[in-house]
Amino acid sequence: MDEVEVVVAHSERATLRVGEVFLKVDADQARVDAEVEAMSLAPVPTPKVLWREPPVLALAALRGTTLGRLGGPTTGSPAAWAAAGAAIRRLHDAPLPPGPGRAGRSVVELAVELDGECELLVGNGLLPADLVTRNRQVAAAALRPWTPAFTHGDLQIAHVFVDGDEVTGIIDWSEAGQGDALYDLATFTLGHEEHLDDVLAGYGGDVDLEVIHAWWSLRSLLAVRWLIEHGFDPFAPGCEVDVLRSRI
Repeated sequence: MDEVEVVVAHSERATLRVGEVFLKVDADQARVDAEVEAMSLAPVPTPKVLWREPPVLALAALRGTTLGRLGGPTTGSPAAWAAAGAAIRRLHDAPLPPGPGRAGRSVVELAVELDGECELLVGNGLLPADLVTRNRQVAAAALRPWTPAFTHGDLQIAHVFVDGDEVTGIIDWSEAGQGDALYDLATFTLGHEEHLDDVLAGYGGDVDLEVIHAWWSLRSLLAVRWLIEHGFDPFAPGCEVDVLRSRI
C-alpha cells in the first residue's frame, strides 16, 4: 500500500497524497464546489477530478514539479517562468467566472481589514511599528479601482507545476473568482522578486510594478497572524516577514 503523505493540514482543511492521488478534506462544501467549478472553467491545465465523496475531493497528481515554494529555493529556467506568466495571462483574459474570489474583495473591505490587522500586529507585539507603518504605506497603492479578471486567488509558486519549460497544471482553486489580476502576479512572485521580469516577459502588456510591490506588502501584512495561529512560520528566512523587511 502507498504511504500516506500529509501535504498540508490546518483547522480549515487538509490535503493528503496517496500514490498518484491527492485527497482534499474540506468541511466547507461550498468552497469545494467553487474549486471544482473554477477548474472546469479555467483555460489552463488543472488536476483531473477522480471522484467526490463529501468531505473528500480526489484529484489526480500532475506531471512535473513545482517551481519552488516561499522561503525555499526555486527551480526552472527563465523560459519556464515565462511560460508560467503566459499561462497566468490566459487565465486573466478568460471569460469571468461567477462571483468574486479572494482577489476580488472591495477596496473599502480591504482597507478596513488591513488597518485592523496592522493594529493587531503592533498591539500584540508581533511586528515593530515602523515595519508595519512603512508596509501599510506601500500597500496603499493596491487600494485602487481595478478591472475584474478571472483570478486564481492563491497563486503561490508551489501551486504551479512545470515539466521542462511547459506548464503542466495549476492546483488549489478554492479562492478563484473575479478579482484583481495583479494580485495573482504578486502572489506568484512573492519572496522571489528575482523572477518577476521573466514572469512579466511571458505575461506581456504593461504591468504597474508599484501595485505588484503594494500587493506583496498587503498580502504579507494580512498573512502573518493567520500563519502563526495555524502553525506556520512567517518569520522563516525568505517568508512573509522578510518580504516586509525588504520594503524598508
